[in-house]
Amino acid sequence: MGCLGNIIWFIFGGFFGGLTWLLAGILWCITIVGIPIGLQCFKLAGLSFWPFGKRVVYSTSTTSFLVNILWLVFSGFWLAVGHCVSGIILCVTVIGIPFGMQSFKLAKLALMPFGAQVVPTNSIYME
Repeated sequence: MGCLGNIIWFIFGGFFGGLTWLLAGILWCITIVGIPIGLQCFKLAGLSFWPFGKRVVYSTSTTSFLVNILWLVFSGFWLAVGHCVSGIILCVTVIGIPFGMQSFKLAKLALMPFGAQVVPTNSIYME
């Protein structure tokens, strides 16, 4: 499902979702202070382009929490809304449910992207 799912995802919505992450990353990189945030956006754009076969693992730290608050205020809310809307539209059909679930995974990630790592689904992640 991974390769075929990624191709179908990219054609029917992943391209635009990834572009929104790239745009957010470019806007953050315009400011010197926002470069680390922009670089994280570029990493997550790759996940948005090709989400199948990957999962998100969260870690907690005070720095991640503070940056997530800043992110949520300026960019995260609108990215999450976009992914939720596309997830609802995709879940209307039975065929689109796996794609809708990926969109909801990206919506959660759009709310809290810092402290998150993207790992392959078949890997064992130990912190």
